[in-house]
Amino acid sequence: MAPKILIVTGDAAESLEVLYPYQRLREEGYDVHVAAPARKTLRFVVHDFEPGFDTYTEKPGYTWPADLAFSEVDAGNYVALVIPGGRAPEYLRNDPELRKLVKSFFDTDKPVAQICHGPLLTAAIGSLSGRRVTSYPALELDMQSAGARFEDAETVVDGTLVSARAWPDHSRWMREFLTVLRDKAPVS
Repeated sequence: MAPKILIVTGDAAESLEVLYPYQRLREEGYDVHVAAPARKTLRFVVHDFEPGFDTYTEKPGYTWPADLAFSEVDAGNYVALVIPGGRAPEYLRNDPELRKLVKSFFDTDKPVAQICHGPLLTAAIGSLSGRRVTSYPALELDMQSAGARFEDAETVVDGTLVSARAWPDHSRWMREFLTVLRDKAPVS
């Protein structure tokens, strides 16, 4: 039986930041599940960078079914966690069930991959204090307020926590995360 990895997300998550790790980790042989506030079809978005804009733009993205509701997840069944970005983490961090779930991965030192705005969720549970992280650059002050040392780098690895800025950093992010996973939770 393949080790299981959990992706936690919701509506308005960045399409590429959910689907790239989902497909890449399945390709590697992991069993990947998507959890959200409820079992439903999620509506993702596409964030892009356009000349003349001070920030990213947002367009409708793919839809994708959530396999589980947060309340149905037993963290003990999963070897690792992925937290995509987009706008979803802004409201997901307010979900007490999800905060408890994410904290359990940190409490047991399981691998966690976070990208873009995903660190808003790990900051909300106090798991970034004293750690090195990256995130979408506009979150630098949020990361510092959470007690983290922010680095504007493609990917930052701090123990079992692997973070990246945004979808253009996917290749390095997943390469580094897979290095951690192969050490902590290899596919047989």
